[in-house]
Amino acid sequence: MALATDNLIMQFINTGLYRMMCRLALLSLASLLLSACNRPESALDQVLAANELVVITRNSPTTFYQGTDGPTGFEYEMVKMFADSLGVRLKIITPDSFSDILPAIADGEAHLAAAGLTITEERKKLVRFGPSYQAITPQLVYRVGTAKPDSLDDLNGSLEIVAGSSHEETLKRLKNDHPGLTWKANDTLESEELLHLVWEQVIDYTIADSNEVKLNRRYYPELRVAFDLTGPEQLGWAFPHGDDNSLFNKAREFFNRIKSDGTLEQLKDRFYGHVQRFDYVGTRRYLRHIQQRLPEFQPLFEEAGQLVDIDWRLLAAIGYQESHWKADARSLTGVRGIMMLTLDTMKHLGLSNRLKPKQSIYGGARYIAMMREKIPDRIPEPDRTWMALAAYNIGFGHLEDARRLTQMNDGDPDRWVDVKKNLPLLSQKKWYKKTRYGYARGREPVRYVANIRSYFDVLRWYTERDQAPDMEPPDYLDSDFLAL
Repeated sequence: MALATDNLIMQFINTGLYRMMCRLALLSLASLLLSACNRPESALDQVLAANELVVITRNSPTTFYQGTDGPTGFEYEMVKMFADSLGVRLKIITPDSFSDILPAIADGEAHLAAAGLTITEERKKLVRFGPSYQAITPQLVYRVGTAKPDSLDDLNGSLEIVAGSSHEETLKRLKNDHPGLTWKANDTLESEELLHLVWEQVIDYTIADSNEVKLNRRYYPELRVAFDLTGPEQLGWAFPHGDDNSLFNKAREFFNRIKSDGTLEQLKDRFYGHVQRFDYVGTRRYLRHIQQRLPEFQPLFEEAGQLVDIDWRLLAAIGYQESHWKADARSLTGVRGIMMLTLDTMKHLGLSNRLKPKQSIYGGARYIAMMREKIPDRIPEPDRTWMALAAYNIGFGHLEDARRLTQMNDGDPDRWVDVKKNLPLLSQKKWYKKTRYGYARGREPVRYVANIRSYFDVLRWYTERDQAPDMEPPDYLDSDFLAL
């Protein structure tokens, strides 16, 4: 039986039908292999193969800008971390106009847009958004000294907004209830520039997101928020529509991680944590003192900064926080001079006279450098500097106590955003009795660091501008008071 079956098989093999079936099978296999070779790579595969993530953003204080140490900005830092997590380079594209961003993503000119984009239903028709990572509120801004509008019906002047922004969508929707509402959509200027035009009284109003207002009111202190245009809105990265979810899903994983491990909160604190409170009179006085007092001491700050490798503007910001740049300043505790050094600190540094500006500034520079050297090497910038500033104010021992309390309370002792939450505990008996150095005014260094960060930002902005703005006080304020 087996022999007969073998004979039948051999007869079939020798037929033309068998040979034809073999050819068809080989052709089908070749077709499958060719199809697999021609199948387009996923978005993630393309990024990995090119070793490059292409991102569209915009130049602004809240997204991306060139700082003294290179590119930075809230959006930039996030997308740089995302690129690093993929193991690829980051390529940044900044279009000529804000209104070009979403069409470019829809056309596939970049892998994603990270540009402080509000998630709206209208925009979802053009792109798809990743997870939200920040809530903002659109606000109508005017200049103090002019009549404050209470609603859109009260506007009496020119209103300009960024063309293609979510604000333009909102105004078009609100026009149904406010038929007299008119505005100009500016296709060449960013929000920061429109805020400057309001401050210069070139235009009467603009609309900006709350995070942009918080950052810019330190530079243009007469800016005021009239009212919120809507409730809180969410920001998200924009991706092209399509069935390819590879890169999109990687971004979702990335945001899940940085939300859960505290990295996102740390980034928010880095860029916005020091601008929550705004002191108009103090800011205006600071801008005036930059013009009137700083020139005398700036060369000393610059020389000291070079000696200790610290930005002179940070040293100047410390000096302003300590003494408002008064060489003979005295505190209630007896410390004196521009950098408010104690006699023990002066003796330790080998200096003799706190009232001599050069000795005080050089001493303060060396002291903050010493504090920064004591901070563990594993702590990166800028947290390393913020902790050094806290140590300058409260003492290194108390800072270490706060870091231990941070760890006890399940925070990260190497992150300023966590440490500053625990510093105030040093004034509570329940907590300071568990520490080595005991009681301290723990809230003071939190305010101290926030103030210096803000002074530093303003001074950096002032010195990097092509032309400083006119800082003469407006006539509705007492100029003698501001000169104090």
